Amino acid sequence: MHRRGVGAGAIAKKKLAEAKYKERGTVLAEDQIVQMSKQLETFKSNLEEFASKHKQEIRKSSQFRVQFQEMCATIGVDPLASGKGFWSEMLGVGDFYYELGVQIIEVCLALKHRNGGLITLDELHHRVLKGRGKFAQDVSQDDLVRAIKKLKAMGNGFGMIPVGSSYLVQSVPAELNMDHTVVLQLAEKKGYVSVSEIRESLKWERERACHVLEDLLKEGLAWLDSQASGEPQYWLPALFSELTSRDVTPEEANQMTP
Repeated sequence: MHRRGVGAGAIAKKKLAEAKYKERGTVLAEDQIVQMSKQLETFKSNLEEFASKHKQEIRKSSQFRVQFQEMCATIGVDPLASGKGFWSEMLGVGDFYYELGVQIIEVCLALKHRNGGLITLDELHHRVLKGRGKFAQDVSQDDLVRAIKKLKAMGNGFGMIPVGSSYLVQSVPAELNMDHTVVLQLAEKKGYVSVSEIRESLKWERERACHVLEDLLKEGLAWLDSQASGEPQYWLPALFSELTSRDVTPEEANQMTP
């Protein structure tokens, strides 16, 4: 006995059902997108209302400002994305971070003769606060990081290098690759490093270690102490605590630079 094949009518009926399911799925997906968009608009509206109510706290308190930025991030709002519009007019955050960026540049330029364009985030924070005076708005390290990210987007050489639990802020357009970063991290505890230390800790060949150190010397990011006992030491001024604790004049820097 032969089995009957599936008829053309059954195939057409099956295709029609599949098309209806697909159409229904598309409608459901569109409904979900509409609902999510409405929820997002509600969140943004509530956030704007919150910002209006607490704008003085956001302007004055660095801790409150961090929490507000985190709230914004959860719904994809960046108050610093534009210098115009609601956020700038309501909170003045655009002006705040613009002014902070200018102060960061001024501090970095003033110390470039000493550190070659690298400074710890801690020292930068200390000097920015010192320059603002005790009656100015409080500034946190989180504020500095956000301002630096905006400076970095402008393509003027600013960037941040993770070192231990903090950062080194780079303010010159030097090409630093992963090798340079690893050596900076190695030098973090003592403020200096030697070829043998790099070879022992990182298991590098001598040529690789020397090449990285020569790059740092050439960029002015390291100073060479050729009279150190044992072997030459390469000091990183940005990490040298004795230097960062006081101001160094250009004349002193020239005397210490080989």
